[in-house]
Amino acid sequence: MTHPVMAAYLRALSSHTGPGTAPLPLAAFARVLGLDGLGLLLSPSDGPAELVQSCGEHTVALEDLQQVHGQGPSLDAAHQGTLLLLPDVSAFTGERWPGLLAAVQDLGVHAVFAFPLRIGVIGLGVLTGHRVRPGPMSSDALADAVGLADTLAQLAIATAAHADPARAPLVDDPGLHFAEVHQATGMLAAQLGIPCGQALVRLRAHAFGEDKPLVEIARDVLGHRLYLDDNGDAHS
Repeated sequence: MTHPVMAAYLRALSSHTGPGTAPLPLAAFARVLGLDGLGLLLSPSDGPAELVQSCGEHTVALEDLQQVHGQGPSLDAAHQGTLLLLPDVSAFTGERWPGLLAAVQDLGVHAVFAFPLRIGVIGLGVLTGHRVRPGPMSSDALADAVGLADTLAQLAIATAAHADPARAPLVDDPGLHFAEVHQATGMLAAQLGIPCGQALVRLRAHAFGEDKPLVEIARDVLGHRLYLDDNGDAHS
């Protein structure tokens, strides 16, 4: 049975008729679902998964870490449309996401749950929750999370089609968390004359080697504090 608070939120999200859209209270959702944090990522038109809203102390670091590694439950759920439940991160082998799960535990995250946002065959993003302690979600919480993801998928269609992304439903002000990564990728691609995909790999590799968040590396590139040459070497 859907939690009464969750049911009220879903009705408000689905039936809101005022200007804009009903506020998206991720922190309240996390409490109802028994989670320590939630991250909403959108990836319209099979583009990169972009963190647009988050709550919880470790959420941004968790999603940034997956961006650095170029893999993880959020990215797989968003792009493959697969529900991924990791109630105990330590119990999973590293074959699927080599090196990632140990780093996730180092963050203090020990359970991850990724719910894809899809309408038919169209992938729109993912709602990813986590806990600092291992343990499965209850069956009621899982049902609530799936219902929330379905509703957010409907709203994501409006977000993807909105003329002004800064004022679009579901998108936090002042903007997208990984926007600077996309900008730095484009800058590096232009500087080195390489495809954006290769430029992103170089950014990720440098962030991994320096053990820094990907966004921090992107900001250094955009601020001309970091230069990556043709050999992948860094210069300040």
